[in-house]
Amino acid sequence: MRQNPQTTGRLRPIDLARRHGLSTQAVRNYEAAGILPAAGRTAHGYRTYAPLHAHALAAFLALVPGHGHGAATSIMRAVNRDDPEEAFRIVDESHAQLLEDRRTLQAVERALRDLGPGAAPAPGAAPAPDDASSPGGMFVGPLAGKLGIGPATLRKWERAGLVTPSRDPRTGYRVYADTDVRDAGLAHQLRRGGYRLDQIAPLIAQVRAAGGLEPLAAALRDWHARLAARGRAMLAGAAELDAYLRHADDGP
Repeated sequence: MRQNPQTTGRLRPIDLARRHGLSTQAVRNYEAAGILPAAGRTAHGYRTYAPLHAHALAAFLALVPGHGHGAATSIMRAVNRDDPEEAFRIVDESHAQLLEDRRTLQAVERALRDLGPGAAPAPGAAPAPDDASSPGGMFVGPLAGKLGIGPATLRKWERAGLVTPSRDPRTGYRVYADTDVRDAGLAHQLRRGGYRLDQIAPLIAQVRAAGGLEPLAAALRDWHARLAARGRAMLAGAAELDAYLRHADDGP
């Protein structure tokens, strides 16, 4: 008669795999990657797992949505080599990144609330080198410095249509009006939020046309939802990781 793995404490690869809709190969791969502790072996060389492995697999799969596959793997490897301090450090880094992402979103929302009509470069503004400022706007150097990026990044954004600086008629130097500075700041914040250039360009185009927050409302709601989901997933991952640690402390 077949033994029930729940009562014997011995689990086969298929027992772990079925619980989570995985293949047995995936379970073996997780063991090889150090995500699961090493399996036991029968006299015939077949892998056998214990409830400890089930807790490890549950912890890893719960950590992935909040921390990402790479960080979740590193956390489990650290725990399995008996280095919980390293695991906690990685967890802390993920939480710090989530907090930074929340602050980035808040900065984007502040930038949008501060949207104004802007001003064109003053007629007859004195020419200045490409890294200087002008009463009619900013030149590439000061704007790049203000945003903490390189001038080459601003030129790349210009080619993508994110900023549209004018040119001094005598020197050809780029002049960024207030609206260009706004658009560059908005592009910078959205890039930090994980948006690609091809996603940012139509948003900025809509902001220019509408002059308000409405064009970005859906994107901001989605951004809030994604951050909330990550935070909730981190809580779920922490609970499963704690269960695994407690089970490991009690022995297999």
